[in-house]
Amino acid sequence: MIASLNGEVVSIAPDHAVMECAGVGYQFLATPRTLARLRRGENTRVLTHLAVREDAMTLYGFVSDEERRMFLLLQTLSGMGPKLALAVIGTLEPAEISTAVTNQDAKTLQTVPGVGKRMADRMVVELKDKVSEYLPSEPSPDTGPALDPQATQVAAQVTEALVGLGFTERVATPAVELVLAAEPELNTSAALKKALASLGKNK
Repeated sequence: MIASLNGEVVSIAPDHAVMECAGVGYQFLATPRTLARLRRGENTRVLTHLAVREDAMTLYGFVSDEERRMFLLLQTLSGMGPKLALAVIGTLEPAEISTAVTNQDAKTLQTVPGVGKRMADRMVVELKDKVSEYLPSEPSPDTGPALDPQATQVAAQVTEALVGLGFTERVATPAVELVLAAEPELNTSAALKKALASLGKNK
């Protein structure tokens, strides 16, 4: 089991990164939140989980043990594989997932690409007694969506990811703002893809 990596960040892509540890390059899949904290050429440490299948061995990276534990917890659900679990924690933070499950808020869970009504309902039923440790210590009384703050958070995460990919902040910021002005409901992953597409066209 590969539990963590500690080495130089060799490359960063929209959905994965490569780190060189003791002369060996390890590629791992990760959320935009994790990738945004990496910087090419810098040494860093990333927590990992190795998913072993009959036809593949895939490494997943995380910024915190809390994210990794939530990633593993999600996979206890039938029909929830590692890629969908990664999409869940890439769209919602562990505290947001826990709050949605506790409040039986299936609609919030369905904002994750690939999570339909049946899977969201299953998450609410099967995880309700397992997510208390991830709940925020001071939950907000208003559990409804706050679009403007959410868009602001997404913008910050996407801008950081673009800077990590080599774009300057002066170039990245207006591209992200343009994408979110047109589609403020986008999550971090979708906004990053659209921003990269926009920057590609402007080259």
